[in-house]
Amino acid sequence: MLHTLVYEVLVILASGLAAGLICRRIGVPMLTGYMLVGILVGSGVLGLIREKTEEIEHLAELGVFLLLFAIGLEFSLEELLRLGRPLVLGGSVQMVLVAVPAAIALRASGFDWSGAGLLATAVAFSSTVLVFKTLAEWGYSSHPAGRLAIGILLFQDAALVPLLLFVPLLSGAGPPPSGLDFVVLVLKSLLFLASVVIMRQLLAGWLMPLLSGVRSLELFVLATVVILGGATFASHAVGLPPAIGAFVAGLMLGGNRWTRQIDALVLPFRETFAAVFFVSMGLLFDPGTILDQPLYFLAVLAGLIVLKTAAAGVALRLTGLSWRDSLYLGLGLAHVGEFAFVVTAIGVQAGLFPSARVQPFLGVSLASLMLLPAFLNHALRRIGSPSVDSAPSRGAAAEQPPSREAIVVGAGLVGRQIASRLETMGHDVCVIDLSPVNLLPFAQQGFRTVAGDASDPRILDRARAEHVQLVIVGISQDMHAVAVVRHFRQRQRHCRIIVRCRFQANVPSFFAAGADQVVSEEAQVGAALLKLLPDQSLDAAATAGPQA
Repeated sequence: MLHTLVYEVLVILASGLAAGLICRRIGVPMLTGYMLVGILVGSGVLGLIREKTEEIEHLAELGVFLLLFAIGLEFSLEELLRLGRPLVLGGSVQMVLVAVPAAIALRASGFDWSGAGLLATAVAFSSTVLVFKTLAEWGYSSHPAGRLAIGILLFQDAALVPLLLFVPLLSGAGPPPSGLDFVVLVLKSLLFLASVVIMRQLLAGWLMPLLSGVRSLELFVLATVVILGGATFASHAVGLPPAIGAFVAGLMLGGNRWTRQIDALVLPFRETFAAVFFVSMGLLFDPGTILDQPLYFLAVLAGLIVLKTAAAGVALRLTGLSWRDSLYLGLGLAHVGEFAFVVTAIGVQAGLFPSARVQPFLGVSLASLMLLPAFLNHALRRIGSPSVDSAPSRGAAAEQPPSREAIVVGAGLVGRQIASRLETMGHDVCVIDLSPVNLLPFAQQGFRTVAGDASDPRILDRARAEHVQLVIVGISQDMHAVAVVRHFRQRQRHCRIIVRCRFQANVPSFFAAGADQVVSEEAQVGAALLKLLPDQSLDAAATAGPQA
């Protein structure tokens, strides 16, 4: 038994690793690769794993918990309040316009109302992670259209919570739920959330400072795992879905200065178990369902794309976007997100529908995810430049000449300070970084952001490199920084390039690549240390040496 489990886990992890490497290479979302490779190693194709065992299901469930925990960490009440009307109006309209027709279609195909309702709501979800990543890569995360799309996606994430709360009532175990059952569930939920508020204050005010004072990464990870497990068990103990506990654990640890550190520490575990989950979802899928009825599959996929495009288009139009931009951006949201698979897995576990009945749903959802990059890229090309209308005009400020443009490469501490300083000096600042997560705070503050490698010509195009007057390269890897400087200089012959250099020996390479000024960390540190030494100490040391 143990031998079989080790073999299956090894196959899942190795195939997930191979799929991830290939997807990163060709620019396809990794979760799409995970599910495809799950189909490949499953019983329908290669047969490396004949059926998903109970132990594999437990590992996949842990992946669900970690994904929900990550959402809780990043859930910002302040951002939700700031988005306001676009979030509530646009998000609710989009979900209703998708879920209602989908539920009717599923009911007509043989599902009962409980299963049809849950699966239809799952169809309404889009991928927050993948859409935000693409928006950041194109510099649209602070564009009005981009912010409206993010508002709809955040509403979907928030709607996941009450949806999971009602799963026990939809499962059909025991007598049909009465009004009293709903009241009891709501009261349980409110008491549970009240305890979360108290625990959040306790953790932020006592436990996190205590762990920070110990300065032990091992204890930090251990405490995070204990809190995640405790909240999940407490949720199960009061009759709520364990997944709610995982989300709540993220809420308890979010919103303080240790949140990013916790996320960074948990990231390897989250990605590993997420790979197990999505590969396991692929194991559930039988490609024969598509091969047997290809025309039916294509018709359902086309219907899904049309329905979700129209629903998102109407929702975005109601929030103030033009019809043209609403429909284009709606096409970018016309896919089924990763949390739909989470909801589907929970529905199968609760007995709302057998896994065999969701085969067409899995196939259509996977196909829509594969089309996401092409649809969203096409939509962003047609909407227009992200630098246009990125902020509302205010009186006379709209009549002022356009500000000077600057680019800051690197969203670390140095980049943050430089970007803020340049903005106060009147520059229109664009921040480039490899990580969309690092760029999120800049986008929320109104900076133009582009996620990607600044030595890539496509990234420079999105950052409008040909129009800038000033470039600050603040990344810590000298060789990569040299490549960035070289590509900027090839693109823009007249801009001023200032670069950070870690090692004095690499300064000539930066000047050869086209830098105008180089700030050497070694030279700066050496000069600072020499200034701290008293002049007489050197003479005294020289005199004391021979005497000693």
